[in-house]
Amino acid sequence: MPPGEEMYNIAMHSTTLHADNRAEVAAALAQDHLIVACLCAAWCGTCSGYRNAFEELALKHPEKYFLWVDIEDHADIVGDLDVENFPTLLIQRHDTVAFFGTMLPDPNVANRLIETIAREEEAELARLAGSTEERRIWQRECNLRQLMHAA
Repeated sequence: MPPGEEMYNIAMHSTTLHADNRAEVAAALAQDHLIVACLCAAWCGTCSGYRNAFEELALKHPEKYFLWVDIEDHADIVGDLDVENFPTLLIQRHDTVAFFGTMLPDPNVANRLIETIAREEEAELARLAGSTEERRIWQRECNLRQLMHAA
């Protein structure tokens, strides 16, 4: 069992993307909850260290869907995303990407970001999504629902 997988039984809204659970993950992404995806790589020591913190965040937010994605194992889904460093978080509600970027491997920072985004109204998230060129690019290129569907 990979590290952190035992947590899946406790936090039912957290999982690791595997080749054999893509349909299940796509169905979960289609549901009405905030999606928090961590994009990492198995060889990355920072990611390995962050894994338990990410699972603990999932336990704090059981109403959200937490997804761990190895960008090398699933390059067909996330290969074109500009992952500059690890860990990278992708947070979206419905089809609105609210955040895409490198995160300090500090669960408190991630927790504050998740809570801030979760409090935003749909209209405000939509307004923010179009407020800068960077955010408009996130909408076109980083939508995890669309990436899963296209793979």
